[in-house]
Amino acid sequence: MTERIALQLGRRDLLVVAGIPGAGKTTLLSRAATGAMPVLDSDQVRSRLRERLPAALPYRFYRPLVHLWHRARVVGFALADDGPLVVHEPSTRASTRGLLALLGVLSRRPVRLLWLDVTPEEARAGQVARGRVIRRHSFARHCRRAEKLRRELRAGWVPAGWHSAQMVTREVTGALRFVTEEEPGRDRSDDVRLVPVERPSAPAVRAG
Repeated sequence: MTERIALQLGRRDLLVVAGIPGAGKTTLLSRAATGAMPVLDSDQVRSRLRERLPAALPYRFYRPLVHLWHRARVVGFALADDGPLVVHEPSTRASTRGLLALLGVLSRRPVRLLWLDVTPEEARAGQVARGRVIRRHSFARHCRRAEKLRRELRAGWVPAGWHSAQMVTREVTGALRFVTEEEPGRDRSDDVRLVPVERPSAPAVRAG
């Protein structure tokens, strides 16, 4: 039997599910989020706009609007909502991580990183499968930044202003779920391992 892993969030945690484009962040969020926990994914915004815009309009023309709207939602929820919040954001840029740390200070939320660790080849295949392939040069920049970030995370580094950082591989994403402090009782069984997100950065969690 495959072990299920319950990642327990604190009452005010802001969990950022990160990774290079195509890593599988949206898929992870669709499987791992439980209950009424708010989950903010840029794909939610893209789908809303796709319904309202001409079908022939390529995504690249309204991608900046998707990103702007998504980040505005993140800020709004972080400041106004009381419970834990899960957010989709690649976070390969140091400036993005800095802004998220600032948001944590302003909203009085511990900001925590969950890095989805995949190879560039796996991520590229993911982009093809979803039907949205980003430009080669843009993807290469993401990969260069991600490789440095990946090495630092494996060494136990936590971004400045963040409270924790963890890595997971695709092999365990199907077994992973997010729970709140009030929820874990229903997940306690012989095949469930509860992992507090407060745990310091460690080598990637892999399938056992």
